[in-house]
Amino acid sequence: MNTMVPGTTLEKKIAEGSAKFGVVGLGYVGLPLIVAMAQRAGVHCLGFDISPERVAQINDGISYIGDIASEVLAPLARTGQVEATTDFARSAECDVMVICVPTPLNATNEPDVSYMVAAATEIAPYLQPDTLVTLESTTYPGTTEEILLPIIQSEQLQLGTNLFVAFSPERVDPGNETWQISNTPKVVGGLDARSTQLATLFYSTFIDSVVPVSTARAAELSKLFENIFRCVNIALVNELTQLCERMDIDIWEVVDAAKTKPFGFMPFYPGPGLGGHCIPVDPFYLSWKAREFDFHTQFIELAGRINEDMPYYVTRRLMDALNLQGKALNGARILALGVAYKADINDMRESPAIDVITLLNAKGAAVRYHDSHVAEYVQDGQTVSSVACTAEEVAAADAVIILAGHSGVDYDMVSKKASLILDTRNVLADVLGEHIVRL
Repeated sequence: MNTMVPGTTLEKKIAEGSAKFGVVGLGYVGLPLIVAMAQRAGVHCLGFDISPERVAQINDGISYIGDIASEVLAPLARTGQVEATTDFARSAECDVMVICVPTPLNATNEPDVSYMVAAATEIAPYLQPDTLVTLESTTYPGTTEEILLPIIQSEQLQLGTNLFVAFSPERVDPGNETWQISNTPKVVGGLDARSTQLATLFYSTFIDSVVPVSTARAAELSKLFENIFRCVNIALVNELTQLCERMDIDIWEVVDAAKTKPFGFMPFYPGPGLGGHCIPVDPFYLSWKAREFDFHTQFIELAGRINEDMPYYVTRRLMDALNLQGKALNGARILALGVAYKADINDMRESPAIDVITLLNAKGAAVRYHDSHVAEYVQDGQTVSSVACTAEEVAAADAVIILAGHSGVDYDMVSKKASLILDTRNVLADVLGEHIVRL
């Protein structure tokens, strides 16, 4: 949506396709972003990362992100449209710099913006006049203005004159083959009107629909609102799941019936807990910032507590199911199907499956796992490896717990060979059997 008449040098470069784009942070957000830039905008894109291994893989055309096939990355790397480096001095070559580094929570659920600060500090000495810097890392309202701007602004680079700064939240949904970067609407909010205009022009070169808002703070809060909306609605259905157990009502049937209403209802589903980088983390960013204004986000914090409790609830359900078979969880052999945070991806960030497995092990169970997308992971310094999902493995388990719902699993075999199944994802919705327990 380019409604601007090129005026400044930067504006002309972006409009004419001669600008060079840079991306700081080449993970789940940064790598798909730089590939979309190169494919759609057709410009030279330079990626920055502190990991020499990642940089080497990208330059060799090898993708380590499930949503980006090496067959897509390789030709872009071979022609030089996509290039990666650990040398942040090369920021001087870029007309646009996009920062998309992790913004996790610390041990006390407070925002950890250290990665963002480090990225901004690395590029700041090399930024040239007439440069646009955008931040995509999810964070609390005010971050772009209060933390990013003071690091990159200087006597030579002044906001609105020759430095332009905006926030544009990432909307990456790992494993979603329908909604990807280029066709997912992009919210943009600058620290001044000119920054908003330039950021809108920039993103319009490779994204179909760009949605400018009045301020960076509005853009920052919009991302939090999107994920808080999901968090509280998932918490609602997770709480109802626990009530439905006591009332002997099938929560899945209830949701299916409710979603037949063509207006005023959106279905959300229960599960073993929240996973991914966004939904388990983002609400706490706003809760933390709200306290600065003497405001307590009680509804958000309650939703967070309900969702955080789900791995404990799932553990208790499995314990109860084993008791009904005359078995104890202590000493039981458990096969967990799936450790990724959702189906058909290899992303384990904040995966509730790991919390469930940790709780089961703490109660004396011997847990093995199968996940065709995650060959191994490290827990408490120990490498844990996936086992094959064979009939023998399933039959040897005292219970099977379905935690991710990957489509590649032979669930027909599992339902026939397992003595007990706890299905937290309703993948066995159409399979009958007293040995199958659903949330």
